[in-house]
Amino acid sequence: MTRVVRFHEAGGPEVLKIEDLEVGAPGEGEMRVRIEAIGLNRAEAMFRAGMYLHPPIFPSTNGYEASAIVDAIGPGVSGFSVGEPISVIPALHLNKYGVYADVAIVPAHACVKRPPGLTAVEAAAVWMAYITTWGALIDIANVQKGDAVIITAASSSVGIAAIQMVNYLGGVSIAATRTRAKAEELKRQGAQHVVVTDEEDLAERVMAITNGKGARVVYDPVGGPMLEKLAEATAPMGIIIEYGALSPEPTPYPLFAALGKGLTIRGYTLFEFMPDRKKIEQGADFIYRGFEAKAFKPIVSKVFELADIVEAHRYLESNAQLGKVVVTAKG
Repeated sequence: MTRVVRFHEAGGPEVLKIEDLEVGAPGEGEMRVRIEAIGLNRAEAMFRAGMYLHPPIFPSTNGYEASAIVDAIGPGVSGFSVGEPISVIPALHLNKYGVYADVAIVPAHACVKRPPGLTAVEAAAVWMAYITTWGALIDIANVQKGDAVIITAASSSVGIAAIQMVNYLGGVSIAATRTRAKAEELKRQGAQHVVVTDEEDLAERVMAITNGKGARVVYDPVGGPMLEKLAEATAPMGIIIEYGALSPEPTPYPLFAALGKGLTIRGYTLFEFMPDRKKIEQGADFIYRGFEAKAFKPIVSKVFELADIVEAHRYLESNAQLGKVVVTAKG
């Protein structure tokens, strides 16, 4: 028997329950892994609340990414060995798999080598942030040296990864945050410019930073009314990548800015390239190089134990964190 977090109805953090279950043996294309640390993601809170891209099928598991040790290997799996430290990346379906557990079955295609030199807790903070950002900024937007990139929700783990990646590519990182409290910390994390959107006009600041050109790329998980201001701040022929829907408000389409400047406004989720193992390997190789160059460093805001998963989700949804919320397990 092993501890597994499941929920039997959609709702707040309190619906998450720890249950003792038999995990069993891995099937075709699967591995059984002993979980060391779990990286929490906003997507998981939305899934728990019944507000994600696909609804949960009850009883449902949860959890996209983790640091783990290979415990058993199923038929048809190669490239891994029992006892090897690995990372489980967000390339699985939460209605079938989930890593909120001490031991879990995961698809082998969602496993990669753990970046060297990182602790289990640090490694649990890597993949959703960095491979999501690689897909957006490199595979889609092809960010080049000198490109200005607006990064909203910049204090999130994905936002911090984006700051580091833009800097690594030689771009101009413009971090947007709602409150002054996080501005200085974002500068310490490498943001070249920080705009406090509750106090400053985003478009005016971006135009001042870019000498009137605007940002070539916008990387935004929020949506809502801010999209119009982001479009105003975007350069002609620029691209706005919407990778989330954190705002509870409607998202008006900025038609005049899009027409007048020839903007591309593109929806994106990590899962569009996850079936493509070659893309995963390309992204992983880039991320390994970034860590080797000391350009990337995951930031962990707070660590909880699996027994405290409810409190961990409450903290995740508080917006108090800067960086990743991690939960340790006993795999």
